[in-house]
Amino acid sequence: MSNIGVWEKAEPGVVRCIKQAGQSLMMMEVHFEPGAEGYEHSHVHEQMSYCIKGKLVFRINGVETVLKEGDTISIPSGAKHGVTALESSVLLDVFTPIREDLLKR
Repeated sequence: MSNIGVWEKAEPGVVRCIKQAGQSLMMMEVHFEPGAEGYEHSHVHEQMSYCIKGKLVFRINGVETVLKEGDTISIPSGAKHGVTALESSVLLDVFTPIREDLLKR
């Protein structure tokens, strides 16, 4: 069963929905409550995140960057990264290759 188009809980105060997955590119929408965290992790996938709404602090390899509505950030393959929402926020994440670990087929 596919989880594309299904909202699911990630971390506390964080929900996500995979919008589309192609051959080598995947898009996911992520909603954060104020103060919610996307825990620090790394993966082989290259990632870009676009802030649709709100304000967040990204930590990428120990460097903090504030992202606000309309901003985009690039996360290289293998980079250790995490994010904290400073207010209610929405991200659009894009991955290449697709995150098979997040897909339920």
